[in-house]
Amino acid sequence: MKRKGAFLLLIMMVTVLLTSCWSKKELTDLAIVAAMGVDKTKDGRYNLTLQIINPGNVAGGLQGGGGQVQSPPVTIYSASGDNIVETSRRASSRISRRLYYAHTNLVIVGESLAREEGIEVLMDAFDRDPEFRTTSALVIANHSTAADLVKTLTPVDKIPANKVLKTLEFTERQWGENVKVSLQDVMKGLQSSKEETVVAGFSMVGNPKQAQRLDNLQESAPEATLRASGIAVLKQGKLVDWLYGKTARGTVWILDKIQGTAINVDWEGKKAAIAYKTVRQKTDVSAKMKNGHPHVSIHTRVEGDIGEMKIPIDITNTKVITKIEQSLRKEIKKELEKAIEHAQKNKTDILGFGEVIHRSRPNEWKKIKTEWSDVYFPKLDVDITVDAYIRRTGLRNKSFLSGVKENQE
Repeated sequence: MKRKGAFLLLIMMVTVLLTSCWSKKELTDLAIVAAMGVDKTKDGRYNLTLQIINPGNVAGGLQGGGGQVQSPPVTIYSASGDNIVETSRRASSRISRRLYYAHTNLVIVGESLAREEGIEVLMDAFDRDPEFRTTSALVIANHSTAADLVKTLTPVDKIPANKVLKTLEFTERQWGENVKVSLQDVMKGLQSSKEETVVAGFSMVGNPKQAQRLDNLQESAPEATLRASGIAVLKQGKLVDWLYGKTARGTVWILDKIQGTAINVDWEGKKAAIAYKTVRQKTDVSAKMKNGHPHVSIHTRVEGDIGEMKIPIDITNTKVITKIEQSLRKEIKKELEKAIEHAQKNKTDILGFGEVIHRSRPNEWKKIKTEWSDVYFPKLDVDITVDAYIRRTGLRNKSFLSGVKENQE
């Protein structure tokens, strides 16, 4: 009896300590926000555009038939206010469910807002909200508004926010002219000793109104879509420049964020005769002081494979391989030099040289910090060393072009 009484008492105590579902959230009461766009209106207010998932339409696709009306996988709601919190609350007046930001993986800022006011004023609302993820990706609308990008319906990826995220991820992995950064990355960059940071750019291709229509997705080649477009340069939180092409890739290379890309090499007067696919790469940046002046050294090591040859080349010859590697080093070094030259011309240290000096030479950094952007950085001496190696040549050494040439002779 004593054991039974003790056991009963224990159960009663445990029951008291158990928590209830005080914070439960019913799915039928939630409006899941996949992406958020922020623009500035003409009267100076914030315009919030929310991309909300329609779960039934995502699961069932866009199929019609049987008199059923097709519906998009997302619904767009917009509202305006004097700050982000007020605007979000105002948007709730149009929705029958509570806005749920825990799955918001993408924040898009319009170009005019980023250029005129900057993004610093937006960060506090995102960072303060316990439901909002600071790991969400941040994108700047390139020559467009955030609303146009958020409203665009995309093929293949039913949820447009996923299309943007995946495009950034695979473009960064395959090509190297874009970077995927989170709100957290940008906040750290703005709080660090450097004043500049970079953010991925995305643009609208085609008619924005057509991009919002379902019939745009019913074409094999949609008239309007989204594409990764350049790297936005932020100085003190404001958009000051766009980087494209080799300048953008050189910047990503110095930042040691290149995951994969392709380098073209000229050979015997033939333009882009050899295509080189990078497999592994690593960039190290170091700094030292010489006679009171900072000096930066960059060392890049690249390993990769030959992906294509437009003319027959004897790559079984080690001397030929060495010569190709030398050409690769020159091409990569040119891109790095181009990125440095562009940054110094605009006095925007997005390459993080100041941060390197701050970490390695903190005492000297205190002396030059106030004049870094205007005096020291534009005239900074930078040494670049590139080591490029060919590890594999694909499935064959001798190109079939050699056989074609032999038959023609």
